[in-house]
Amino acid sequence: MITALLELRIAPESLSDATRVLTETLQQTRAREGNLGVDVLVDRADAAHITIVERWESIEADDAYRAWRATDEGKSQLGTILAAPPALSVNDTSFSL
Repeated sequence: MITALLELRIAPESLSDATRVLTETLQQTRAREGNLGVDVLVDRADAAHITIVERWESIEADDAYRAWRATDEGKSQLGTILAAPPALSVNDTSFSL
């Protein structure tokens, strides 16, 4: 399993649109083949700091999703609400406790 973490910084003027844009974007993410789940974490001290947790069945599924997002068909409105570029890390699940 692959876990991708996407750190977002929402522009202050876009906070009112963030829920709508994130919902639309992440519903598409969740529908992609190989996606096992998506969680949205909102920083309690700073609502403009959001972490998206995506779980993928394989690196190939994650790669296919990222490639799709780079197309006109897969492009989302996420960039319109961000104050800075997102930070992405893609992680292997190495062990469970």
